[in-house]
Amino acid sequence: MKTRLSILYSWLVRTLTLLLPNVPVCMRFRGFLYSLMMKRCGRDFQVTSTAILNSLSGLSVGDHVYIAHNCVLIGVDIEIGDKVLIGPNCIISSGNHTYLDDAYRFGKSEVRPARIGNGSWIAGNCSIVGGAGLPPKSVLGAGSVLNKAFTEERGLYAGAPAGFIKKLQ
Repeated sequence: MKTRLSILYSWLVRTLTLLLPNVPVCMRFRGFLYSLMMKRCGRDFQVTSTAILNSLSGLSVGDHVYIAHNCVLIGVDIEIGDKVLIGPNCIISSGNHTYLDDAYRFGKSEVRPARIGNGSWIAGNCSIVGGAGLPPKSVLGAGSVLNKAFTEERGLYAGAPAGFIKKLQ
């Protein structure tokens, strides 16, 4: 019931703040409103007007997090560390479908955590699925699909599916 209520609340916040300009003070206000139903939320949480945050009850966000335009966060177990930048058009989901009766439509949902480490940058048009993890101080290249947990800090990860490219300075 709490998850459904948080989805409704998320819709309400998005609707009421949609016409506010995307300037830091308004984005922080929007982030504050979202934080009232979140699992955990740090300081300076900035959310643009076109971002969609569903299932707030399972969302945990650190300090100084920015979520850009047209991002979708959906799922009941998403953890975002401190000082994270999420570029436009990204999707982060902790849930997945399972196969039942010859279709994925009727299978029970499978939930696995999605984790983003402190100081990371997710470039535009990326997808992060349940069970995936981006290590601290890492970059996920534009258009990448992160589908597993990595451990190499300060790494550049890219591709579909994403793989380790190189160590960053």
